[in-house]
Formats: sequence, structure tokens, C-alpha cells
Amino acid sequence: MTPGPAPVTDGDLDAALWRLLAASSRDDAAAFRTGLDDAEARLAAAADPGWAAWRHALAARRGLLDGDRDATGAGVAAAREALGSCPPSASTALVLAYLAHLEATADHPDSAMLLAVDASLLTEQLDPPAPAAGEPSRALAQAHLWLSLTLTALDLEELAVASAERGHRVAAALPDLTDRWLLLRLCAQQNCELAQTLRRRGEADRARELAGTALARASDARALDVDPDDDDLDLLDVVQAWALACHDDLDDALGPLRSVQRRVHRSGSTWLRGYADLALSRLLTRLSQAHTGGGHGEEAADLLVGAAGAFAATADRRRYRQCLLELGQATAAMGRPAEALHWLDAYRAETGRAHARSRELWAEMFVRQSRLREVERQAAVLRRHALEDPLTGLGNRRSAERRLAGLRLGAEPLSLAVVDVDRFKEVNDDTSHSHGDEVLHRVAALLREHSRVGDEVYRWAGDEFLVVLPTATPAQALAAAERLRAAVADADWGDLSLSEPITVSIGVATAPAGDDDAAVGWRSLFDTADLHLFSAKRGGRNRVRAPGLVDGPAEGTPS
Repeated sequence: MTPGPAPVTDGDLDAALWRLLAASSRDDAAAFRTGLDDAEARLAAAADPGWAAWRHALAARRGLLDGDRDATGAGVAAAREALGSCPPSASTALVLAYLAHLEATADHPDSAMLLAVDASLLTEQLDPPAPAAGEPSRALAQAHLWLSLTLTALDLEELAVASAERGHRVAAALPDLTDRWLLLRLCAQQNCELAQTLRRRGEADRARELAGTALARASDARALDVDPDDDDLDLLDVVQAWALACHDDLDDALGPLRSVQRRVHRSGSTWLRGYADLALSRLLTRLSQAHTGGGHGEEAADLLVGAAGAFAATADRRRYRQCLLELGQATAAMGRPAEALHWLDAYRAETGRAHARSRELWAEMFVRQSRLREVERQAAVLRRHALEDPLTGLGNRRSAERRLAGLRLGAEPLSLAVVDVDRFKEVNDDTSHSHGDEVLHRVAALLREHSRVGDEVYRWAGDEFLVVLPTATPAQALAAAERLRAAVADADWGDLSLSEPITVSIGVATAPAGDDDAAVGWRSLFDTADLHLFSAKRGGRNRVRAPGLVDGPAEGTPS
């Protein structure tokens, strides 16, 4: 008698799943396809809805590798439907986080954010010492790993670091040293990448602190008695050398980073080659800036071209966009404006196609769902992302509109000042977008510093700011706006090598107390201030205009 097929056990499926997740994290397409071919029949025979969700999620991953968008979408939709029958658990959180990463890789940010929100809320409930938490598990640690990778793809680096660190705390309580090693390496990588971002924004002290954390996490990983995959170990080497650079140890970082970059190009994966090239390019750029005469600019640009190709080939759209932007900046610095425009145009096109509203959408969905699930701490974190402009730290337009909607016009005077940076487009065109970002950052700081106590400054859009002046009469608003104009005009802009100093034009409007016309609302008041801003621009810039004012004070030269 011929024996029947051996029954499928959860242990068999678990082992197959961990192998497939490991291949996914290494971006090893061949190993993933082979592993899924071997496990497909066992997954199909499993009746549990959790395994059904995994079967569809892994099929979606194969569709992504094959470039089959329909198969990817169908797999994600079927996996989400199967999860509807699954109880809240670490395994459910892991499927959600894995699906979120699939959607982020497929450049579907809205869907990725929805899934990431669900995964984040569930891990919040399960993390020790949360009330609903059970024992730390490998599934929970891996859920944090995939969630962290997703948040990075959505440009939410602060949250990505937090998720990686939470995963590390879970993994530290587990007996498996391999998971602990992976989470330590991820923490090192995420801290290092956030340090790079903060250094670009001018936050050098905090960047150095995060780089120190990255170095400590990398050292902790090396101290574990594990034998990681070659690509995983090479990635740790890249991150550690890059962290040295972010820690301002540039010369100490160069030799190790060149060594691992050569090794990766001999035997590493496509994505890892791009990552090593990007890290080395950034180090060489900093060395060129630090040493008189430069000398590394051409090599840095060539490395960025290679990195961009690698990231495009592996569907890492976020890092592909970073390479385009940095290529534009690098070629502009080398005096090649036509080439710089090519790269910057490609960056703008790619960014416009991508998830420009990712922060805002993430926060909206998180706030809505967190209220339903009463997860107040997470809601507060993401509410800040919804209402704060990341470049200047000011409240954004959404925050300003909420504030204005809550004011009672007519109960007491209210003035608005709309502030616009003069000739800002020329700053970006003549220098670089990084210079433009620095101008906006400084203007925001000057407006905040020189506003009256109780006044509120917001970044309205682009190079336009809004100052809300509660209780300010027309005369008081005009005096306050003139003080702001003068603060910007008198500031020292010499270190930015601009063709002209930065100035602002300001339009002011006031709704007096007891005004019967105040019922038209704040939008009408804003439109009036905006019209006076236009008048200030037409009148020669660097001036304040308000109702009844023939010509505001001006220090600049008319255009």
C-alpha cells in the first residue's frame, strides 16, 4: 500500500516562512522563488486563515519580483481579506507589516500607510509592557523590522528608528541570536540614515549623537556569536563606516568604506552595491568640502550614477530620488549647470509622481484609527507630523487653518500678515535647493524670534508664511510686520554666497472688534492680506502694505 502524503505541520510552515522572509529582507529573488516553489503546496493545504494570508502575501511578493502589478495587487487584496478572520496577534502584525512593505516597494504609498498604521497600532498593543502584550516573540520582533523598513520608504525616518529600537528590545528577550543580530544591524542602519538627514538639515549635534548610537548598535551586533549571511555582514560594514563619517570621523571612515565597497562590487547584490556607492559618494562629497581644493567631486558623481541605476533596478524609489537630487547638487557645485538641470528635472518629475503627501496622509489616517482604538501615544506622534512643517519646525498650512477656524472674528481685533520671500526662485536657480531650504529655515527662525509674544507663525506654502496676530489693531499689526521685514533685511546672509541679500514682502489685513463684516470669516481676511502682499511685490518688494497705507516702508531696491 502506498503511504499518503505526510501531514503538513505548523512547524514545517514556520521554517519555510522564516526562510522566505530572510530571502525577502536580503532581496534575494532567486532564493525567494525557489523557497516559494517548495512551500506553495504546503501553504495551499493549510486551512488556518493566517496561513492563507501568508500564501497570498508571498504570491504578491512574487508578482512584485516578476513585474506583474496585477498579481501583486490581487495578492495584497486577498491577504487583507484573509486577515479579517485572524485574531489580533504578533503573527497578524507581521503579515500587516510585510504587506505594507510590499505596497511601499510597489510605490503605492496610500495603501502602504493604511497597512503600516494597522501594523503599528497592533504592535503597540503587543509590545511589553502593554496591557494586552503576551510573551516576546520572533513574529513581533520581525513585525517591527518590516514596519521600520516601510516607514523609511515613506520618508518617516524618526518613526522608522523608533520601530527598529522597539524591535531590538523585543529581540533582546528572545533566545535566537540571529534575530537579535538583524535588529541590531537595522537599528544601526536606521540611526545612521537619520543622522545623515539631520546633518543635511544643519542639526549637526543631534546627527553626531545618532551616529554614536549607530556605532554602538553595530558593535553590539558584532559581539554576538552568530554567522550572518555575507550580504548582511557587508551591509553592517557599510553602515558602520558610514556612521563614522556621520560622527565626523571622515578620514577613519574612508579606508573601511572603500574596502567594503570594492568587496560588495565583487560579490554583493545589486541593491547593496547601490547602497555602498551612495554611502561612499556622500563621504567623498564631505571630504571635498572639508579639504581645500576638493578632489573627489567627479568620483562622487560617478558613484551616484551607479547607485541611482542600482536603486531603480531594485525598485527602491526613495533612494533613487535621493540620488537624483544629490547628482543635481553635485554637478551644480562642479560648474555643470546643464547637467545639474537634467538631474534636478528628473528629481522633480519623480518626486511629483511619488507620495508627496505621505506625511499628511499618514497622520490623518493614524489619528482617525488611533481614536477608534484609543492608542493616544501613537496618535500624538503622528498628529505632530500632520501639523508641523518638517523643514522649518513651524506649524504647517493645515495647522494654521485649524487655528484660524477656531477664532471668533469680531469678538476682538485680529490681524493677519502674509509674508513672502522676495525672488526666492532665483535663490534656487542660482545656487541650489539646499541653499533654498536654508533660506526658508532662517526666515522662519527670524519671523519666530521677532514676532510679538502671543503671535503665531506658520509656513503656509513654499516660500510663503502666515503670521497670526491676535488682538492686534491695524497700527499694531503694521508695526509688528515692519519689525519682521527689517529683521530679515538686516540679517547676515553672507555665508550662503547669494547674489543679493534676502528680503521679504508683507501684506497685512485686520478684522476690528465689533466689525459687522467679520462674519465673512478668516478666508476673506487672508485674501485681503494676500492682495496687499501682491501690491507690495508690485511696488518694489522688501516692503509692507496694508489697507489705507499708500506705500509701506522699504529698504530694498525696486526690481
